[in-house]
Amino acid sequence: MEKTDKEGPWLAIGEVAAKLGVSVETIRLYERQGLLLVAKSEKGQRIYSDSDVSRLRCIRTAINEDKISIEGIRRMQSLIPCWTHIQCPEEQRESCPAFLRTSGGCWTYKHDNNWCAEIDCRTCKVYRLSNDCENIKSLIYRDMIPQTENHRQQENET
Repeated sequence: MEKTDKEGPWLAIGEVAAKLGVSVETIRLYERQGLLLVAKSEKGQRIYSDSDVSRLRCIRTAINEDKISIEGIRRMQSLIPCWTHIQCPEEQRESCPAFLRTSGGCWTYKHDNNWCAEIDCRTCKVYRLSNDCENIKSLIYRDMIPQTENHRQQENET
């Protein structure tokens, strides 16, 4: 593929589908359902980074091995408290769709007039950390389990 940068190398949708043993339409379905955000080349073609491939593997594992539906994955992603991970001001949470709804990860909502409006979701800490299946549980429970201030500082530094 023509594009490379800090996320690269970039792969075409057909290459990713072959690598994962799925159809191109399956990958497009996951995109339509808000399970992943896709970059596009200058020519408008979908292109995928290594982290996108990891995210797709995570989705496939959840569906095939853990027997979690697409809707179940969307609900799990909606449980990630993005407002705590990106330190969203409390007053903005009252009108934030990601805080108020449970139908998808924060990246699936339009953020108007709040702190997240200026953030590119593909580069957001919450979206990037949720690429790895092992991180999702810790992202959800991070603020539910009492931790020392030192432990929180260590997490924020990573």
